[in-house]
Amino acid sequence: MKIVILDGYTVNHGDLSWQGLKEFGELTVYDRTPNDVQTILERIGDAEIVLENKVHMSREVIESCPNLKFIGELATGYNNIDIQTAKDKGIVVSNIPAYSTASVAQLTFALLLEICHHAAHHNDLVHQGKWTSCPDSMFYDHTWPLIELAGKTMGIIGFGKIGQSVAGIACALGMNVIAYSRTVREEGKALADYVTLDELLSRADVISLHCPLFPETKEIINAGNIAKMKDGVIILNTGRGPLINEADLADALKTGKVYAAGVDVVSEEPMRADNPLLSAPNCIITPHMAWMPTEARIRLINIAVNNVRAFLSGQPINNVAV
Repeated sequence: MKIVILDGYTVNHGDLSWQGLKEFGELTVYDRTPNDVQTILERIGDAEIVLENKVHMSREVIESCPNLKFIGELATGYNNIDIQTAKDKGIVVSNIPAYSTASVAQLTFALLLEICHHAAHHNDLVHQGKWTSCPDSMFYDHTWPLIELAGKTMGIIGFGKIGQSVAGIACALGMNVIAYSRTVREEGKALADYVTLDELLSRADVISLHCPLFPETKEIINAGNIAKMKDGVIILNTGRGPLINEADLADALKTGKVYAAGVDVVSEEPMRADNPLLSAPNCIITPHMAWMPTEARIRLINIAVNNVRAFLSGQPINNVAV
């Protein structure tokens, strides 16, 4: 079998191994492939198996690759693949579910705790000599209030595996947790009270987004919904960038209606220089890195290898083209 990885650098920066895929056939790895149809087709060639992360596997691409039998999405989301065309052509498309649950939950709280304690800011001040020149035994920049999370209410929009993992950490910190989700799960009831969206917006001190991007969830954080929130609410997004109307959030940060925001994703990536969140006050932005810990990437590659192995055995798993 000929196997091609079109944009391997996103997952493997040279610190991990693709060795597990080499047992299945001839492997060619490209670090990056531009979303240019001709280049994509040249690199796929007559390969039967293609793995990619963000390359657009469009109808034109899929229909122009008669040997293609399997597309491996090196991520959970697969909106870059024309699933209907793959299904029509009998091509298996497997994604990578639930590999970064712990990592995403962890970064969610890294953002929240930075908002609450401004640890990086105070570290900078210490290294600038502010503490060594302070007459007191401690030093605190009173520009920012420090926030204790115990007793606060966290509202989680989207209560699947990641949302529930976030809830578990929130509970450990003494927070009250409420959740809004399309699906009510018994395991979720042990962690949170399910409420309507409007109730969540009105009650939560912290709102964290973990829902899929659907037409009904696109820009679920908008001026209208922000108006329903408490004054001084904190908003976190480690889900999908388009869940937020970024201009509306930036305006709310400027007025203080929203005290702070922490986002790991934006509407267009890589981030545009004119994104309104870049100039918004008290907004922490990380570059879509929640899923990137070494452990999560190793897990991702292992699942990708198992997806290929299962496909070759005639019993495909994680197949989304069904």
